[in-house]
Amino acid sequence: MAESPFVGRSLTAIRDFNRQERLYLYRLTRRLKEALAAGDSAAIDHFRINDPDFGMYEIFLEDSTRTRESFKNAGLFHRIKLSELNAASSSFNKKESYADTIANLVGYGNRVFVLRTALEGVCRHLAERTARYTERHGMTGGVSFLNAGDGRHEHPTQELLDEFTFLEDLDWSAERIHLALVGDLYHGRTVHSKVHGLDLFSEVLVDLVAPPELAMPRNYVRAMEDQGFTVREFPSIRAYLDGAQAGRRAGARGVRAGAADGSHDAEPGVAPQWYFTRPQLERMGDRILRRADELRSAITFTPDLVSEVDPATRFYHPLPRHREYPTIPAELDDTPLNAWERQSANGYLVRVVLLALVAGHLGDDYDGPVGAEYLPDEPYAEEVPVAAGTPKRYSEGVRPISDGLVVDHICRGDTPEEIRRHVATVQEVVGLHGRGGEWVSTGRNGEAKGILFRPGFGPLTQRHIGMLAATVPGATINVIEHGAVRRKIRLVSPRRIFGISALRCRNPACITNPDHGEPVLPRFVRTGPDRYACEYCSHDHGFKELFS
Repeated sequence: MAESPFVGRSLTAIRDFNRQERLYLYRLTRRLKEALAAGDSAAIDHFRINDPDFGMYEIFLEDSTRTRESFKNAGLFHRIKLSELNAASSSFNKKESYADTIANLVGYGNRVFVLRTALEGVCRHLAERTARYTERHGMTGGVSFLNAGDGRHEHPTQELLDEFTFLEDLDWSAERIHLALVGDLYHGRTVHSKVHGLDLFSEVLVDLVAPPELAMPRNYVRAMEDQGFTVREFPSIRAYLDGAQAGRRAGARGVRAGAADGSHDAEPGVAPQWYFTRPQLERMGDRILRRADELRSAITFTPDLVSEVDPATRFYHPLPRHREYPTIPAELDDTPLNAWERQSANGYLVRVVLLALVAGHLGDDYDGPVGAEYLPDEPYAEEVPVAAGTPKRYSEGVRPISDGLVVDHICRGDTPEEIRRHVATVQEVVGLHGRGGEWVSTGRNGEAKGILFRPGFGPLTQRHIGMLAATVPGATINVIEHGAVRRKIRLVSPRRIFGISALRCRNPACITNPDHGEPVLPRFVRTGPDRYACEYCSHDHGFKELFS
């Protein structure tokens, strides 16, 4: 029998499982649900790991009910060894690193770790560190880390159960979804997981319903649009119900997903599926708290609005609902809108199947692509032919440079002060200290650019080129020999930036932040022109913000 391609895999963010892998997981979950409904004991037992030596650890450093208990009950279904770390008395309080704590627990025969933390990117960090630990000690079978929610970043197992429930209500079709996301879209990690999770569907229309103070972060909106999603935004439920119907008659604000000519379809109207989140106003300070009633009102669906939505509409909620200020009031529990209770129950089933997959008990018949669908790296430097004839010469002041390095076109178009600040950063990051100087030059069109002169600098290494591409994309490196340019290299933004000690993620909650004491350097992936996201926490940065 072939080994399952899921064994030892981690789910740190929803993109760790590609579209085909998730659809496979949902097909298995559907079979399990049908077997349970039919009371088919033989079919049910097919899903069980049934190994008392297979260890799963729950580590919840933030409060949880549904996620913790559904994983616990999934473990009980599998008849495996279950353990729970008491965070209050753990070595975390003695300043032990996450990596060292987990290494000890791996040594005790545990193979799955379910973590919820306020720190973002912990599971990815631990998956990488633990892979090296198991390699050092010759351990086989792999260790899986399942992200049960990390700060404002993601909640990928919640995304799995959400997608499964959406598919149930779409008659198992992944062709098209029209979904309204309603509530606190700024803090809600469950909706942040949907930015990439909804790529499960071939066509995606997303309506974002939140006042500006709770709106989806712009980098997530850009990411959805870059994937071809149609995205509309509304400041309240009332504005959504009024505007979506009016827009259906007047023409779309959003561009039809996949339309090559940018044409507009008729406005799609109000979504048949709504996903609510709890407002987390306590995270936003006194100014927001003084407007709490107003903000809650904008994202609360009151019973008098039921007549304004199609009877086939379904509401979802990751729960918990606030008992005093629920965005879906309890009066709606007995209406056909209620899909959130079935959604919650589905979480147990999805997690049963997920555990069976990463344990290698299921998955040997999967024949699709394996792993995250990441784009390959691209060249970040292009050799430019030096013009024939008399090579161009550079002078620093009145004296020509005989040998060395000139970096030209730095931050072209920025203000002189911005250029000077960034050139100082570049010198520190790349290590371009020594003789020479820095100029800000203004062209005939009034556009400023920076020029960095380093007489005698050399030799120019590939690492220098990579670091300069990361810090001054768009610039040109000129290598000077015997008073003339002998080599010219044009720089472009790298797809990924990593391995530079000066890199810093600006998110204070990121596991890579030095304040947290974990020995991990951030990595960044390009998300747009001069924009990068941290690969641990997805925090959005301009390229100049990447360096301390």
